[in-house]
Amino acid sequence: MIESMRVWHYLTRYVDSFLLSGILLLMLTGLFTLYSATDANLGRVTNQAVNMLVALGIMWLVANIPLQHIMRIALPIYVAGILLLLGVALFGEINNGARRWLNIGFTRIQPSELMKIAVPLMMAWYFDKHEATLRLRDYAVATLLLILPVLMIVRQPDLGTALLIASSGFYVLFLTGLSWRIMGALFVVGAGSLPILWSTMHDYQRRRVMTLLDPTQDALGAGYHTIQSTIAIGSGGILGKGWQHGTQTHLDFLPERSTDFIFAVFSEEFGLIGNSLLLLLYLVVIGRGMVIAANASTQFTRLIAGSITLTFFTYIFVNIGMVIGILPVVGVPLPLISYGGTSMVTMLLGFGILMSIQTHPKLVKT
Repeated sequence: MIESMRVWHYLTRYVDSFLLSGILLLMLTGLFTLYSATDANLGRVTNQAVNMLVALGIMWLVANIPLQHIMRIALPIYVAGILLLLGVALFGEINNGARRWLNIGFTRIQPSELMKIAVPLMMAWYFDKHEATLRLRDYAVATLLLILPVLMIVRQPDLGTALLIASSGFYVLFLTGLSWRIMGALFVVGAGSLPILWSTMHDYQRRRVMTLLDPTQDALGAGYHTIQSTIAIGSGGILGKGWQHGTQTHLDFLPERSTDFIFAVFSEEFGLIGNSLLLLLYLVVIGRGMVIAANASTQFTRLIAGSITLTFFTYIFVNIGMVIGILPVVGVPLPLISYGGTSMVTMLLGFGILMSIQTHPKLVKT
């Protein structure tokens, strides 16, 4: 018994139990929702459970790594990510008109997922190195470190991932103390570049933006996803129709119901009350992440913890926003709920970094 307690203590000494509890509850909710969304497809649910176990294992490994070591690999990971994105541009496989995957022989990888962690790590490392003499040119260099991978990913095209990476980098700039005047100037520059971005977008992406204001103008095309998801959410009412009893879901009206639009499945079956509880769970995880960021002992740890937590919030906001029809459909999964392994691993890798920041305070310079 004593030996078992020692083993348990060893396994959990660098795990933040409060954060882990919120993550596990969200994962469990995701498995129940996926079971219904896939019409009780146990094989799909089992695959997702395996994805979750792999992601949890990676989170545990990263949580046990002191932040000094993570800081040392920030630059190599960023450079490797840029080279992999270049490889995608030159040799990547094309699927459905997008070049996002790179075949490395024994498997395929999506380098843009790596950049969700590599970019904020690199920017936080850079600001930490220049903390004592931080000047405007340092912000300019950090902005270039952000813009380069974002533009490379936009060209694939993958607007959803590019948006998440851009937001993670912006949060680092914001938390560093960038003045509101400069942020206003960046906003103006960003708004001014919208015509350029519009010209680089594919036709299907433009249609998604144009149907945002009126999905009914292309009800069977670009607007179909939004129309069906809002019908599903509305039909759930206050209490929902009950688990596995959603009509939009099980009559096959709702598209992508196990991935990007799984929130509509949950809303239809559990209603407003279920949505409120789900958002409360998300709030618990976000709140814990912000507490860890506030208590971080260095510039690097504060910036990376804040960026990871706020990017997690961005995942939630963008996914729910596109499902309820206030944002264009950009292919962003609902974190810890949607089916998929790559995004799950990326998110839990980030949570592993958060746990390392929380449980290794004495190993990081003050």
